[in-house]
Amino acid sequence: MLVVVLTSLLVAQAQAQAQARAKAEVRAQASNPVILVHGYNADPGVWGSLREDLKADGYTDSELFSWGYDTHRSVNETLSGSFASYVEDVRGQTGAERVDVVAHSFGSLVTRWYVKFGGGTGTVGRWVSLGGPNHGTSVAWACAAWDQACRDMTPGSYVQSHLASGDETPGEVRYATWWSSCDEMINPDSSVPLTGAANNAAGCLDHNALLGDEAVSQGVRAFLRS
Repeated sequence: MLVVVLTSLLVAQAQAQAQARAKAEVRAQASNPVILVHGYNADPGVWGSLREDLKADGYTDSELFSWGYDTHRSVNETLSGSFASYVEDVRGQTGAERVDVVAHSFGSLVTRWYVKFGGGTGTVGRWVSLGGPNHGTSVAWACAAWDQACRDMTPGSYVQSHLASGDETPGEVRYATWWSSCDEMINPDSSVPLTGAANNAAGCLDHNALLGDEAVSQGVRAFLRS
């Protein structure tokens, strides 16, 4: 009986050590701190599920950041500059040369503007968009009359036309998008993918379901490790 108990303990210890090594290997491959950027009318709380998944992969709280901001402001005149300052704060805190960015919905436009026009090609390593209105969404016309952010999300807006001009995925940054064929907030669905990015079909998911879907989480985490 004692031999059986000791054997079980040794097996459990070996499994725990193997899991620890696997986490260490995953963490070693993903060297950049991650900034999570929420979408329109949301807040950093939407990232609870993905944050936990990233921590299970070996990230620590000191390597995971969630930027909160006023989602009714202008992408190019206000928000991208505020995000640039936040990136510098994160780099200062962590000592990292580059950060990785995961954005949902409207956050994709804010962070893309920073990457393309605000110097982000030198400070961002990987950029991820989950259901981003990267070429506009007709849904935004519903609030465009009184909300600047909605105007920025409309097809053909100043923000959209400038982001679409030239190279959609500039610099040495690695880009990836996830889009859903059932996204009620992004119309058309083809707005999300970018030329030069790793574009991934997430299946039939609601707009906010992209934030907690296990397959999407696995894909994002694999991209951050790559």
